[in-house]
Amino acid sequence: MAHVARWWLPEIPFARVAIMRAVIYLFLIYDIFFFRNDVIPHGYSPELYQPLWIGRALPLPEPSVGLAQTLQIVIVVGALIAATGRLPRLAGWTVALCYFEWLILSMSFGKVDHDHLALVIAAFVLPTIGRARFSDSGASRAGGWAFRCIQVAVIFTYFGAALAKWVRNGSPFMWGNSAVLTWAFIRRGTDIARWSLDYPWMLRIGQWVMLIAEYLSPVVLFLRGRWLYLAAAFFLGFHLVTYLTLGIHFLPTVICWLAFFPTEKLLPKRLHAPAV
Repeated sequence: MAHVARWWLPEIPFARVAIMRAVIYLFLIYDIFFFRNDVIPHGYSPELYQPLWIGRALPLPEPSVGLAQTLQIVIVVGALIAATGRLPRLAGWTVALCYFEWLILSMSFGKVDHDHLALVIAAFVLPTIGRARFSDSGASRAGGWAFRCIQVAVIFTYFGAALAKWVRNGSPFMWGNSAVLTWAFIRRGTDIARWSLDYPWMLRIGQWVMLIAEYLSPVVLFLRGRWLYLAAAFFLGFHLVTYLTLGIHFLPTVICWLAFFPTEKLLPKRLHAPAV
């Protein structure tokens, strides 16, 4: 049990928390205006609303223009406050709840994106940490727990995708022998990708690499140092390739990969907070 507790409660510098918090909250604002920006338009067609399971299980309000505009204002104001480190719990919890409702309304009209999983978890666990400034010295186990939750959510984005392929295909490895990439490149492939349609064996190899990487992704949670950075480079490189070939960016997940890195080292030396 002691080993489990140490794994879930590592100490991380307060400065790392401050950086992550600023990045996440500012990205939430970007997300609702440029990625999940369909909530206000959905308010004009509430009859098309088909709530996700959680939207049916909880007494969440149905879409309307007024609700969407209110959520947008609260998220923007709350995220700006939380990003500065002020009112980290009050502003953070407010943003988390409003952003959660925003995503429910956005994804209850036919399309669910699993790339937001880690971002939602980040929005809910960051308020549990409390105050943390860029110049703070020392470290926080509360921050370590929150970051570990984000890390687990990042990795489950991949492992969960593998499990979904297993369930939908009836076999853990059938997806690797399918023609999914061929279909994807025909439907929405960029000029960079279309040449590969003449070499279907290459696409099948790519599918197997993706599938095996997704099944093995939990190993990343136990890597350290160079091996962790190599694993991160692989998955981030994968997202770069999917963006260049299919226009799929997965940026909400990419942002949350910051939870794996000692970002406090990027701060000017006069602000460095020594790790404990």
